[in-house]
Amino acid sequence: MPASRFLIAVFEFVLLIFSLSFHECAHAWMASRLGDQTARMQGRITLNPMYHIDPFGTLILPAMMIFGPLFGGGAMSGFLIGWAKPTPVITRNFKNLVRDDTLVTLAGPVSNLLLAFIGFVGLAVTMMVQGNLPDQDSVVSNVQALQVLCQLAINVNLALFFFNLLPLPPLDGSRIVRHFLPYGALKAYDGMGIFSLILMILFGAPIVRFLMEPTLGLVYLALSHFQAG
Repeated sequence: MPASRFLIAVFEFVLLIFSLSFHECAHAWMASRLGDQTARMQGRITLNPMYHIDPFGTLILPAMMIFGPLFGGGAMSGFLIGWAKPTPVITRNFKNLVRDDTLVTLAGPVSNLLLAFIGFVGLAVTMMVQGNLPDQDSVVSNVQALQVLCQLAINVNLALFFFNLLPLPPLDGSRIVRHFLPYGALKAYDGMGIFSLILMILFGAPIVRFLMEPTLGLVYLALSHFQAG
């Protein structure tokens, strides 16, 4: 196994943990802005991963997907998915329950779009200036490392954006869907439990892959206009 592949996998894993922490921090920040201080009082408005890590969704499952293929575990290969510990929200603290809860819910996926956009900008800038940089091995290698990091930021955060909008409890998409369900269906929906987790594992990656392929095609089509020389 080449050392470069393992190093990229480590970068991807660390970037995922940061992106998930940023996602949950965005939930907590928006809830605080809209009147619910529950997450703030629990210290969740922070990028410190220790406040956000879910052992299975943040560490075990992503590690299997990232490092598994490097050691022959191809069954878990595919686009990266994962989740962190849900941010506590008490909706009765909101002035407008549906509107405010929806804004808090969307803050997480939007934060991942923001990180993906930052990665896009970083990649575009390095592509534009690459031809004008000194022809030195250290400079070239540093620029290439930055480009890899930006590409990972785009891939990881777009995957998290699509994955978290899946309508499966407790993912963000389910919090939006539940506002439109009748009471009887709502109880069954919230009680999916382990069945929802199984659906995430079995169908999460294929659905994310289906959505990611055309999206990344558009992203790299746009980046082609920034290619130096």
